[in-house]
Amino acid sequence: MSIPTAQEMTLDAIRSVPLFASLDDEAASDLRNLLSVREVPNGAALFRAGDQGDAMYLIESGRVRITISDDDQKEIVLAELAQGDFFGEMAIIDGKQRSADATVAEDARLAVLSRENFLGFIHDNPKVALEMLSASFARLRRTDKLLQQRVSRNVNEEQEKRMTIADRAADVIAEFGGSWKFIGAAVGIIIAWIVFNSVILIRGFDPAPYQMLNLVMGIIAGLQAPIIMMSQNRQGSKDRLRADLDFQVNLKNELALTEVLRRLDVLESERLPQLFTQQNEKIERLAAPSMARAQ
Repeated sequence: MSIPTAQEMTLDAIRSVPLFASLDDEAASDLRNLLSVREVPNGAALFRAGDQGDAMYLIESGRVRITISDDDQKEIVLAELAQGDFFGEMAIIDGKQRSADATVAEDARLAVLSRENFLGFIHDNPKVALEMLSASFARLRRTDKLLQQRVSRNVNEEQEKRMTIADRAADVIAEFGGSWKFIGAAVGIIIAWIVFNSVILIRGFDPAPYQMLNLVMGIIAGLQAPIIMMSQNRQGSKDRLRADLDFQVNLKNELALTEVLRRLDVLESERLPQLFTQQNEKIERLAAPSMARAQ
């Protein structure tokens, strides 16, 4: 077994990447010979969305942040990767453009595998291709969850921007008016009013049938109704905004899933038949000596 130089990854470091955890010593050594190691400082951009996908990266140390920009040019962090993680693999399967930005978040030591070497390696190690598909789907699920969380947060942010002081006051009043606290307070005031005018005072300022009390309660009810309607209308506006954002996220997810399926079709139609053929040939070569001895 060859001894790795300072510019090579150790076999243990290669196997720490889940994608290559099942490789034997020979396959891991072959992969190590295909890798080029780079020391990259914090803040360096590895690639941008739209760049041509010409290599994938393995993280031996440090951290890398994967981001995209939304329609408002705000940065969305999709993942922050560390030692043992890999990225940039999907773009090199079909040679299409990068779909996200990759920036070093902490001084990193990266092993770079070119597209040509990558395709040659998975030809001889088809299990790696299956592990890669599994990892890609897991990342897609995490991205979907992240975007769904952003929808809820964005709805609240947009609503906060539009609200005036009167709107906030209306929401507070509507929230109190639709609670048990309001019912308890109203019952307490009515009982206190009746006791004060019928028991404590000999000649109350509002004797039975308590016409002033009825007037006060009527005014409160008359003011409360439109305030509650205002709050409900604003909630309806928030629901419509949430529906619009849900549609945008679902559309993005549909496009992302379509892209993944397209890449799977490419892998299935062009790569997997070759992988299985080569795997069968390798099995036949390994089995040939045993069959010859049996004869």
